[in-house]
Amino acid sequence: MSATKKTGLYFGTFNPIHIGHLIIANHLVENSDLDEIWLIVTPHNPHKKKKSLLEDHHRLAMVEIALEEYPKLKASNIEFNLPQPNYTVNTLVHLEEKYPTKQFALIMGEDNLKSFHKWKNYEVILDRYSIYVYPRISEGTVDTQFYSPTSASSANGIEGGGEVFHPKITKVDAPIMELSSTFIRKGVKAGKNIRPMMPFDVWKYMDEMNFYR
Repeated sequence: MSATKKTGLYFGTFNPIHIGHLIIANHLVENSDLDEIWLIVTPHNPHKKKKSLLEDHHRLAMVEIALEEYPKLKASNIEFNLPQPNYTVNTLVHLEEKYPTKQFALIMGEDNLKSFHKWKNYEVILDRYSIYVYPRISEGTVDTQFYSPTSASSANGIEGGGEVFHPKITKVDAPIMELSSTFIRKGVKAGKNIRPMMPFDVWKYMDEMNFYR
């Protein structure tokens, strides 16, 4: 009997996907105990305006194009047929029912961890799933229940940059990526050359479809 695969879930609107997303996902799958990572394209993030989003199938298509050469990374449209707006806790329940043999974990930026206490049923998520946090440069502080700034060793050995985390939270020493989809969309609208920021075939798809102009 094969061992249970540990699958990281990287949620995002990917509007559009860019090299920052790829660098983070690839770094995590190559430098953690995650066997694979699913990039879950979210139709409607409750914290973002729906009208600013490209159509779901186009964003999914760009993610699929971006991941063609990354066998450990997979595009997922699992949220497309779930009630909207999409709440992570509901998606996790659906995934566990659909894939009972998989072990799921969440991936999020440090900026998202700072607002994690505002998520629907975040206590349930924290109780049932591991969370891998990659660094971001952002303002604000993380709730002290998630970590406390100290240099002491934690009981379970999870440390990161002098910060001892909640037992379910692991801070990953990944590259800090400040590139954003918003920056790319604004660049496209302003007629700037943003080709270095995206996988070439994704940029080509976006350019041919005249997206974000």
